[in-house]
Amino acid sequence: MRNNRDTQLLCELSKPGRRAARLPACDVPEREIADLLPAESIAPKPPALPEVTEPQIVRHFVNLSTMNMSVDTHFYPLGSCTMKYNPKRNERAAAMPGFADLHPCQPEQSIQGMLALLYEMQEYFKEISGLDACSLQPAAGAHGELTALLVAAAYFRDNGEKRTKVLVPDNAHGTNPASAAMAGYKSITVKTTSDGFVDMADLAAKLDDEVAVMMITNPSTLGLFEPHMREIADQVHARGGLIYLDGANMNAILGITRPGDWGADMQHYNPHKTFSGPHGGGGPGAGPICVTDKLAPYLPTPIVRKGGSGGSSVENRKGTGKLNPSLNAQHSTLNSHYSLDFDMPKTIGRVRSFFGNVGVLVRAYAYIRTHGPDGLRAVSENAVLNANYLLSRVKHILPVPQGNRCMHEFVASANTLKKEKGITAMDIAKRLLDYGFHAPTVYFPLTVPEAMMCEPTESESKESLDAFAEVLFRITEEDADLLHDAPHTTSVSRPDEVRAARQPVLTWAALVEAN
Repeated sequence: MRNNRDTQLLCELSKPGRRAARLPACDVPEREIADLLPAESIAPKPPALPEVTEPQIVRHFVNLSTMNMSVDTHFYPLGSCTMKYNPKRNERAAAMPGFADLHPCQPEQSIQGMLALLYEMQEYFKEISGLDACSLQPAAGAHGELTALLVAAAYFRDNGEKRTKVLVPDNAHGTNPASAAMAGYKSITVKTTSDGFVDMADLAAKLDDEVAVMMITNPSTLGLFEPHMREIADQVHARGGLIYLDGANMNAILGITRPGDWGADMQHYNPHKTFSGPHGGGGPGAGPICVTDKLAPYLPTPIVRKGGSGGSSVENRKGTGKLNPSLNAQHSTLNSHYSLDFDMPKTIGRVRSFFGNVGVLVRAYAYIRTHGPDGLRAVSENAVLNANYLLSRVKHILPVPQGNRCMHEFVASANTLKKEKGITAMDIAKRLLDYGFHAPTVYFPLTVPEAMMCEPTESESKESLDAFAEVLFRITEEDADLLHDAPHTTSVSRPDEVRAARQPVLTWAALVEAN
């Protein structure tokens, strides 16, 4: 039974004099606050904070938490975001005092264990991508995109080349053209065909000597592996450009193929999507990037170095598509020394304070070490299997314009249903909440009308997938008017999401007046 009373705002629950704890009388000589703090640090009066008891505040937050959906409580087929279950042991590992209690200003010698972990993460990311160098600094996927483009810009400047364009397919993530613009480039859209692949004729028409980078997501946001990837890379390289791989969909190809083997020069990872880490709430995240040798001098500093040779094994495995068995090996780090390398004259500099969001990387480290190379490949194989199973059931309910087969996700369309019954993708998405399912991603990519992008991930059971397909079928048979007003079981039905994002009300009005 839900307790809605204690989900009021804390300011509404507040009564003067209520306390969560009562402190004992002061047993040392008291001094005036003005004697202890400078005048500019002292407010004219205490802030009007809510006054509540401990049970009130516990019930408030616990009951609020039950009003939301999460991977821990519901099936979450949010396409392009890989909302898979995150093992709790990885959370416990990240919370161990040896990791959680470190201070970033500690001397290098006193954080050798953390540096060893970060060094190994650099090596793992290089191995999985098939690229030669890595920076752990970027704080999120889009931040990784921007950082890689800044690296590319520094590379071209250093070589005396003035390139102004970045090519982006029309089904790319919206962050791609945004990152290009922030890095000072003009974003040029490349069309895709009706099959969902890059239109090679349009690419040829737009590819010239001013193109710095082509950003491509592979597998694409339609859940398709680009069959012309090698040809695309060869054509861009022939004109002196670089290939950037948007790594948001790496969950489909771990241990099966590597971007560096089919021509990528740069890529980012979303460790929280591909490996392990909590989603949502605005972070923290991480967006490490990997690049080829010629771009390595421009990476952000610091880079974690290992004393001795400690070289990468990437070169020996070019083109194999398999991960190095060393991902299974025991640590050989205890007798090594690790350091932070700031001495990189061509670096673009810092893009994040200290060493990045290392807590996220610790979770990803635990995930990679737990699975090893064979386990990571099994992750992707099961993610692709689950997606194809769900596709085989959903395509009889909603058309899937591109793909009888898919990689880790697919994009269905409610366009026919909209024309015949007036039922939109948004109606279906909202109604799914009433049945206890989080909605798929809707209205993306823009190339599919009334798009519904489903990504079940490897961590869902056949029973969950069957239940989702059956509910989806039941919804399409329901009355349109019922769907237009859905959801019917949530405390808020259809807020103005655009207004909420653009004009958020983050402060309680009465509290503002009191101050």
